Amino acid sequence: MASSFKLLSSLTTIILILFASLCLASTAPSRRGTNSPPFKKIYAFGDSYTDTGNTESSTGPNGFTYVSNLPYGSTFFHHPTNRYSDGRLVIDFVAQALSLPFLPPYRDKKANKSSGVNFAVAGSTAIPHEFFVRNNLTLDITPQSIQTQLGWFDKFLKEKQGCGGAAVKPSCTFDDALFWVGEIGANDYAYIIGSSMPGSTIQELGIKSITSFLKALLRKGVKYLVVQGLPPTGCLTIALALAADDDRDAIGCVRSVNNQSYSHNTILQAKLHDLRVQFPHAVIVYADYWNAYHTIMKNRDRYGLREPFKACCGSGGDPYNFDVFSTCGSSSASSCPNPSHYINWDGVHLTDAMDKAISSLFLQGGFCHPSFDYLLSRKQHHV
Repeated sequence: MASSFKLLSSLTTIILILFASLCLASTAPSRRGTNSPPFKKIYAFGDSYTDTGNTESSTGPNGFTYVSNLPYGSTFFHHPTNRYSDGRLVIDFVAQALSLPFLPPYRDKKANKSSGVNFAVAGSTAIPHEFFVRNNLTLDITPQSIQTQLGWFDKFLKEKQGCGGAAVKPSCTFDDALFWVGEIGANDYAYIIGSSMPGSTIQELGIKSITSFLKALLRKGVKYLVVQGLPPTGCLTIALALAADDDRDAIGCVRSVNNQSYSHNTILQAKLHDLRVQFPHAVIVYADYWNAYHTIMKNRDRYGLREPFKACCGSGGDPYNFDVFSTCGSSSASSCPNPSHYINWDGVHLTDAMDKAISSLFLQGGFCHPSFDYLLSRKQHHV
């Protein structure tokens, strides 16, 4: 009996202690950021892999003039959104992971841009467009480059935020903004296909322009910056359809094209290292698109991606369902019933399922260097 009383007394004491602790916890001020997104805004840049609507059917790349029509946007949004995919892009998954709304395109004058803006443009190049015009290499109607997007960003800051220019005002800091630079440069290499222009020239000028762009952002006081490298562009349907059959690597992609992308990324990473030294206040992350894509290619079953090369939406049938003169959305093209099983959407761009897999490897899979968790940790400790 006595032992039972002691046990009951002990339990009562424990309950009272727990209750008191809960009361204290409920009245204590919560840590900032516990229930709020780590960033208040995202600013994005890049090409069609990141563009959420700055181009449409009449203003985008010549070969893909149906982006404003179904079946683009059919699987997630259930209507076209001027994204070059059946659904979301990597930047959309990034926004969702950070509990922020999808980024509106800069050119949408009516959009709510309080949570960020997307300046990416389909067909955009790293090298200014005038270079391609001067060398008679223009196969595209998109005149914008990454430098154009920088100009748009400056204009946005000046007109909408009262900021802009090289000087940084106390009221125009970017402490709560994530800057995401999607892949840029693939179009530059595409422009010189069939020409005598050396790929090394494009690489040198492209990396120089990208580095200049990144420096301009960092000089404005940008603190959190993610820069995607190029994907293995030799794995895209268009590359496979145009290359010789004997130009293949170990995973069946176009060896020469993949080597070009890999070399580009190696130099880009060296430049990012230099920028980290030059701007120690900033967290500069490299998103390893090439190896993330390569990893998915070698482990497709894990992601439910059964078809590595064939375009889901296109024409021409096997082996690639791709005809550059009759692309996705045209009258003779059709869309597969199960895009989630495909990597390639329209022969150049990726499916919602592939973008989801890529973004998961960026955000949780260790394919960001330093890791995305490290960036979030730095942000948390800064706050």
